[in-house]
Amino acid sequence: MLDNAREVLVAGVGMVPFTKPSAGATYDELGRAAIQLALADSGIDYAAVEQAYAGYVFGDSCCGQRVVYGAGMTGIPVINVNNNCSTGSTALFLARQAIASGSAECVLAVGFEQMNPGAIGSNYADRPSPFADFDTACDAMVDVDLPLALRYFGGAGREHMERYGSTINDFAKIRAKASRHAAKNPLSVFRTEMTEEEVLGSQVIWPGVMTRPMACPPTCGGAAALLVSRDFARKHGLEPKVRIAAQAMTTDTPSTFDSNSMIALVGADMTRRASMAVYEASGVGPNDIGVIELHDCFAHNELITYEGLGLCGEGEASRFIADGDNTYGGRFVTNPSGGLMSKGHPLGATGLAQCFELTHQLRGTADARQVDGVHHALQHNLGLGGACVVTLYEKVAS
Repeated sequence: MLDNAREVLVAGVGMVPFTKPSAGATYDELGRAAIQLALADSGIDYAAVEQAYAGYVFGDSCCGQRVVYGAGMTGIPVINVNNNCSTGSTALFLARQAIASGSAECVLAVGFEQMNPGAIGSNYADRPSPFADFDTACDAMVDVDLPLALRYFGGAGREHMERYGSTINDFAKIRAKASRHAAKNPLSVFRTEMTEEEVLGSQVIWPGVMTRPMACPPTCGGAAALLVSRDFARKHGLEPKVRIAAQAMTTDTPSTFDSNSMIALVGADMTRRASMAVYEASGVGPNDIGVIELHDCFAHNELITYEGLGLCGEGEASRFIADGDNTYGGRFVTNPSGGLMSKGHPLGATGLAQCFELTHQLRGTADARQVDGVHHALQHNLGLGGACVVTLYEKVAS
């Protein structure tokens, strides 16, 4: 957090429809379209942008320049960002810092991804993996032969089941909820509703723990946000309705590896520390928040994150789900966009797509997904390896 930081406003957001791999445009087209949408939404000319942070995971160096140059070649700094699944929100974090510190007045954050079908794996077999220590810890706790992410998050879900009594039905309820929300989102890759029974009856990935719909799909997409200072907004006659009230980014500590816990290994401690920092800095607590976009790369991680964000107590997620407190009519509407499982998860774009959704929620322009009476919205974006970004958005008083 920055002391005496300047107010940071979300002036514009843009997002393209997410698609299955090989079904849509290339990464540069996706990113460029998202930027143009954010510019149009903000009413800002690209010439006013002073810095750009471009997030992506799968691509050669300087893909960010390729994308940003499509919007304009004004010679501004373009910083490429790669932080696994939290890449988009890391770009947002850096853009916010630039405004808050006084380094810039108008900054672009853009995220994009052109993914391939299938499970994510390492691209380089001739050097140490950044997940080597994670794999060693996972091997000691999980004895199933599955791709990396499925072992990690499935293992964390299984641990929660063994420790607190949650069941595969809880994960199925979360996945069915995601599909109901996504059915109202024209930008989601999957818009077909599924029942809890249909989720449970789908292809089994890990008996008693996971079926295929409980995992997010590889996705292509792009999203962007324009952040400005209050002085910039006044000077240009803008009246943004959303501000970033607080934001925190955390990485792993020894507890990730020393706890002998898959829940800790997949970032629960990072989530807890980041959310507590945001609550402390803002003076806003979970009960003040009406809508949340959280990192549901697997239904299992959504369940764990309820507790990590303090939406319910430790071990209380099953009751939280049974009471309907994670959807419309409950205490918190989580992932009204459909989340990563239904909206899709193009790694570099995910954090900025969450920003897109929450900005529209606070503006009151989320159409059929609109949550009533929203004044604060929380974003949680997690990347193994690791990084977690939690962002609190606030409706600007008229």
